[in-house]
Amino acid sequence: MDYVKILKDICIELVEDKDHLEVRQMPSLDENTIVLYVYSAKDDIAKLIGRKGIMANSIRQLMSVAGRLSDKKLDIKFESYE
Repeated sequence: MDYVKILKDICIELVEDKDHLEVRQMPSLDENTIVLYVYSAKDDIAKLIGRKGIMANSIRQLMSVAGRLSDKKLDIKFESYE
């Protein structure tokens, strides 16, 4: 399952600067954990995180469903370019 593509498809609808949105999978020490980083412009990261992290938690919850299908834990982090 391509978690990077799934997460990018979700996030691209929520940002204005679609050209600067990037999702990367990073290595993890735990083989059952997949670490995903979402990089975007500062204003767009604020939208992706939302007030009190509500939007970020919703994205994580949505992605956790995909992770359960392959018995993997997804760790999603949000970072801005600026």
